[in-house]
Amino acid sequence: MPTFIVSLFLPYTIDFHDLPQSSPPSRRPSPPRRNASKLEPAAEPGEQHASLFAQPTPPQTPSATAAHEEFFTQEQPSVSTHFPKPHDPRSLVRSDAHVPEWGSGLFFNQPRSRAAAPPSEDILKYTKAQELAAAAHHQRRPSRRSPKRMSVSSNRSSSSSRQQWGSEWTVEPAVQGNGGLANAVRAAIGAGKLQDVYWVGTVGFPTDALDDGKKHEIHEKLESEFDALTVFVNDNDFDGHYTHYCKTILWPVFHYQIPDHPKSKAYEDHSWIYYVHLNQAFADNIIKSYKRGDVIWVHDYHLLLVPGMVRKKLPDAEIGFFMHTAFPSSEVFRCLAVRRELLEGMLGANLVAFQSREYAQHFLQTCSRLLIVEATNDGVQLENRFVNVAWLPIGIDPKSLALVREEPTVKEWIKVMQERYKGKMLIVARDKLDQVRGVRQKLLSFELFLNKYPQFRDKVVMIQVATSTTENSELAMTVSDIVTRIESTHSTLAHQPLVFLRQDIAFSQYLALLSVADVLMITSLREGMNLTAHEFIACQDGRATEKKHGPLILSEFTGSTSIFGGNELAVNPWDYKQCAEAIKTALEMSPEEKERRYTKLNNVIMHHTGEYWCTTLSHTLAKVHEEHFMRDTMSIPRLSTSQLCEKYKNANRRIFILDYEGTLASYGSPTSIIMTSPQRVIDALNEVLMDNKNMVYVMSGRTPEELERLFSRVPTLGLIAENGCFVRPFGTDQWVAFADTSKVDEWKASVKEILQYYKDRVEGSWVEERHCSLIFHYEQAEDFDAAATQAGECATHINEVCAAQHVHAVPIDKCILVEPLDWSKGSAATHIFKKYRDRVVEKEGDSPAEFLLVAGDDREDEPIFRWANQLGKTGVIRDVTTVSVGTRNTEANATLTQGTTGLLSVLQKLAKLSENE
Repeated sequence: MPTFIVSLFLPYTIDFHDLPQSSPPSRRPSPPRRNASKLEPAAEPGEQHASLFAQPTPPQTPSATAAHEEFFTQEQPSVSTHFPKPHDPRSLVRSDAHVPEWGSGLFFNQPRSRAAAPPSEDILKYTKAQELAAAAHHQRRPSRRSPKRMSVSSNRSSSSSRQQWGSEWTVEPAVQGNGGLANAVRAAIGAGKLQDVYWVGTVGFPTDALDDGKKHEIHEKLESEFDALTVFVNDNDFDGHYTHYCKTILWPVFHYQIPDHPKSKAYEDHSWIYYVHLNQAFADNIIKSYKRGDVIWVHDYHLLLVPGMVRKKLPDAEIGFFMHTAFPSSEVFRCLAVRRELLEGMLGANLVAFQSREYAQHFLQTCSRLLIVEATNDGVQLENRFVNVAWLPIGIDPKSLALVREEPTVKEWIKVMQERYKGKMLIVARDKLDQVRGVRQKLLSFELFLNKYPQFRDKVVMIQVATSTTENSELAMTVSDIVTRIESTHSTLAHQPLVFLRQDIAFSQYLALLSVADVLMITSLREGMNLTAHEFIACQDGRATEKKHGPLILSEFTGSTSIFGGNELAVNPWDYKQCAEAIKTALEMSPEEKERRYTKLNNVIMHHTGEYWCTTLSHTLAKVHEEHFMRDTMSIPRLSTSQLCEKYKNANRRIFILDYEGTLASYGSPTSIIMTSPQRVIDALNEVLMDNKNMVYVMSGRTPEELERLFSRVPTLGLIAENGCFVRPFGTDQWVAFADTSKVDEWKASVKEILQYYKDRVEGSWVEERHCSLIFHYEQAEDFDAAATQAGECATHINEVCAAQHVHAVPIDKCILVEPLDWSKGSAATHIFKKYRDRVVEKEGDSPAEFLLVAGDDREDEPIFRWANQLGKTGVIRDVTTVSVGTRNTEANATLTQGTTGLLSVLQKLAKLSENE
């Protein structure tokens, strides 16, 4: 069964060897060698680096900075003629890939982007340009004249303006993309746990310069030889999607940074349309290639709309979505103008998974608050289907990493670094220089450490690798000022405590650095996971060097802290004093304590591997998809009246448990209690009860008093009131209350205050109080959309505040129902059946019943469906029939498409069978 791995970038790209040349020819660098004057680095094919700053940095103080930068400098590698197979360990890439921006063309000879210029930073000019070109979605440059109109999705260009890229090109390992995902999938393939994998994504460079023939050639080669389906989009769409919407809007918001500063170009009306276009292009490619039984896995925030788009065309498809980045709280996510569209896109999947429980809970709360849907610990209940939500942290591939570390180049670099930093304690860090990685906070903490503990000044070296970025020059200058200050204060002719590298380093250098490091320090302000921490632990096993078992200083805001169990040194990056103390603790830690922590951390990374992540997610998706299929009303068979009649005739003891509103009768007005039931309902119940073999219960969310009035003409009828909080046993007139009145009064008092707060803010809303529940009604609100938003916040508020009191708020039709968690229709049915069984067995020594019919229509009936089906599976009751008369996905084993009328007809037909006996 093929699996589509859908990610923005394919793990492959194209390098063109003929004219036109877009980047200077590359040279293969020399292998590392020790020399009295300088040390030259080595690089393997496919490894690259980029300069950090486009502008000059402040002058350095006299120090060894230049020598250090020269030590790690890496030249552009030549093109590799060997492309390893997907499961080959040599295909391993850096998990946390920090890559240059799209279309930079730094590493391969590739076309440059032809996307139009970005919008003006001046919001007034931007708005004026939008008004002048209302039909256009993208402008090259605002002017006093009406600007030239351009279609955002047009991919037309004249042959004269398009460069001719020739026939000499090769497929190369991509430098962009999700390295952790690629490694995990390749590990699962290599272990035989995943087969028939097809990658779906873009080739990672602008393609407007390529003609249709060249695109077809590339597509054919990647599909036939690399099992990769290429998605081609025009440069405007990709640039607007990736550079503007993903990087300028989604990425900051998902990392708790609202892009509202004055110089931001975060205009959603400009870039949102591009985001939609690219997601639609991915969805169209998947739909075109899909065959029944295929599995679709969509990855990360670039493609949030794809699951929903695919679901519309392929309603039965098996779709999973995994969010690799953090997911923010609802307070932050709601700042997005298109928040509903993004959530609904994600909810097109059968399974939505995250890196940590925290992110999964944020997603559930956001759906409850913004979409006004029921969110449980297992997932989100939509109107007609259920979406499972899970969390499973991604990992690395330790086996392949161990093999790569045995390469001669890595071992040579380890020797070179050990000689270079002999007698020094190394604190190592590698981050992209952006607002969320916490590089500035880390350097300030290190500066505080040096000032506070001068005894370490000549013993400690921090090597900070800051990979390329062009998006925040102000941050780069601020960091440069801190670096200059540290060097001017603490550097000597013989020692430099800080090595700040404005470049990335080769993979072999990276592994060597992790192997010789004494401490790894990560201070991300927010991060989905941090696989650099995992690779550090793997490199500290003592294979290549003496057993270092270096401590890990890790920000508490990374997903990795959720699985390390406190064996890392967790820090708050904003607490510089705590970070400085953590450095001191790490450097002074005893070997025994290091080994204890390392052993536990190593056990974690060896368990949570990329292969385990990939296979577990695949198994989970298959399981939930099967469950969804079984619960879908289109998959559940219609109720067979003839078979039901046969079961009825063959039973000596029969139990009926029937929901009232929506099942036996249509819903009444919430503002006025219907004092009498429809005559047909009363007649049908009385006819069934004429047979003394039958026991009938009616269940409802209404109060005991209301049910007594409704069924006053059916005296022996058993009743279940307020969704299981009260039961009137069959054949009696006494009620049994399960809820403790004193505890109910306690939580009601606190909930009433919350409901009053929202009632005051929603005109036309009102609160209905029942014995064990409260209902916030907003169906008559003057502004229904605003009321729905307030209702979602109300439900979230109550669930957060009252969780300890075992109370939950559930969105129902234009209402919020607040009820206790401890009681349900299922718990009431369990009590009824236990009492009935004890009485029957005690008096007659026989089985309690052979026939059970349960009918319902909404989410409140699912617990009793589950209870009844279990009795049937275990053989406690011979013939169990659970019937849903609604359109929701359900655990009932039959559906009744005729609704309430059909159920009453079935009851009357069964009653006639009793008359004929």
